[in-house]
Amino acid sequence: MHIPQPPRVILFDWHATLVDTMDAMYRAMNEMLSMAGQLGLHDRLVSMEKSKTEDDLKLVDYVRAHHHLHPKIIAEHRVSRTDLLEVLFGDDEEAKDIAHTAYSQCYRHHYGDIQPFDPEIRDVLSRLRRLHIKLGILSNRAREYLLNELDTIERGTWFALFDCVVAGDDTSRLKPAPDPIYRALEEIKHQPGPDVWYMGDSTTDTIAAKNAKVTSIFFNGAGWQKNWIKKIFPGTEEFPHQPDYVVDRFPGLLSLVHAAIDECDSATKHHFIPYTRRLEPLPAPRIILFDWHATLADTLDAMYGAVDDMLPRLESLGLAGRLLDPALSRNEEDRKLVKYVRNFYKLHPKIKAARKISRTDIFEVLFGKDDEAKRIAHEAFNECYRDHYGRVEPFEPGVRSLLECLRSMGITTGVLSNRDREFLVHELNTIDGTGWRHLFDTVVAGDDTFRRKPAPDPILKALDNLGVRPDLHAWYVGDSTTDMTASKFAGVTSVFYNGAQWSDAWINRIFPGTPHYPHKPDSIVDDFDEFSKLVQMSAGNERSQREFEENVRA
Repeated sequence: MHIPQPPRVILFDWHATLVDTMDAMYRAMNEMLSMAGQLGLHDRLVSMEKSKTEDDLKLVDYVRAHHHLHPKIIAEHRVSRTDLLEVLFGDDEEAKDIAHTAYSQCYRHHYGDIQPFDPEIRDVLSRLRRLHIKLGILSNRAREYLLNELDTIERGTWFALFDCVVAGDDTSRLKPAPDPIYRALEEIKHQPGPDVWYMGDSTTDTIAAKNAKVTSIFFNGAGWQKNWIKKIFPGTEEFPHQPDYVVDRFPGLLSLVHAAIDECDSATKHHFIPYTRRLEPLPAPRIILFDWHATLADTLDAMYGAVDDMLPRLESLGLAGRLLDPALSRNEEDRKLVKYVRNFYKLHPKIKAARKISRTDIFEVLFGKDDEAKRIAHEAFNECYRDHYGRVEPFEPGVRSLLECLRSMGITTGVLSNRDREFLVHELNTIDGTGWRHLFDTVVAGDDTFRRKPAPDPILKALDNLGVRPDLHAWYVGDSTTDMTASKFAGVTSVFYNGAQWSDAWINRIFPGTPHYPHKPDSIVDDFDEFSKLVQMSAGNERSQREFEENVRA
């Protein structure tokens, strides 16, 4: 098999590739087809001589006679909505546009139930990001539905995995036109070429990839037999488009990526060195303190809801005039955030959709070193948070097991938060149904100290509660620049938890190491599996060093 050029970008179809929304899709299709007559579509169904295969002809004849899909199509759960419309209307772009518009209106009555198409998808996507590969979603689905589904699936945590999202109403032409691929690449500033892969489950996706001159990957999640794949991609003069590669499951995509990387030259291979190569032993941990929100626990929806309630009060709180001068911002993204809040007194929708930045970091961006302004903002936030908090979930599967493992190793653990004790204790006692309070030797909330992070006070308070002095054998693990600054001021080891899956380029931007922003983490982990390896590596390194010194003395 010819090995492809390794991908710098992988774009994915949404429906029937990343997620399963088949039932809703087929119900909406049948509702739309029942309206074909009044939409003027009945007489525009493709003619017999223009049908690509015998099966296509049967489908068109059945829809022409019954105004709905054959039950066998629905039962098999294999054919996408876009491919159905291609079969029904062929090259009649106007008819397909009318059908897509009507379908979107019908879909409003049916959408909502959504699941990952493959249980291994999230893990594969995370692994691809660690290889510095940019990821994107393309869909002919309207943005209204696509964003709702992204916000729903696995509690909205997929937003952080993608660098761009292009919906059906973001371009003038839908797939199989190349426009959605071009739009995605424009957003991430990358040119079309063989180092861009597009993976989808339909002939429409393959044609779109070929039209855009990128590598096409056909996702055979429906389990078609090889002879059927040859049938739908005949490679004839009339239907010349064939996928470059076929994968049946997402681990197969990951294997293809690794095979491509293995075949490339050393200079290119260097680009794909995974994040895990950064791990080096740290001073062995005797105490590990964790940030709460967006590190151990997911309370993002409540947090953004409370921030949205607080920001319109900036004038009455006397904070509007204390917003940071954008010229003093750390980077262009921070400048944009400050300018948007100055103009609209709310967060940009993209900030909330990405689900990456913490409340404390938002206040750091908005108010800089004005501690009094941040104190007022935190107090106002707490008043608003009372209307939103309640539901809390582990940020990652296996967090509880990790905490239990650390304690079994004899490591003292603690949790810190800028959130007030009222909220933190409630969330600690309810997470996972039974709560995690017993897993920590100390708990420090935002109102337990006069100053909140990025001041070192909460970390120093936790260590004081434990009766120890700060040193590098105490680790602090958090997801924000605020956490890393606090740990540096406290004189402990800092571990940045990259649960939001920021790219290396972005991490370098938020930790520039300049005189004005000097604080950089001692280590970076992308998930708790990596963190567990870092703990074991560091603890084992100390044991090896101690044994070496004892041997020297002997």
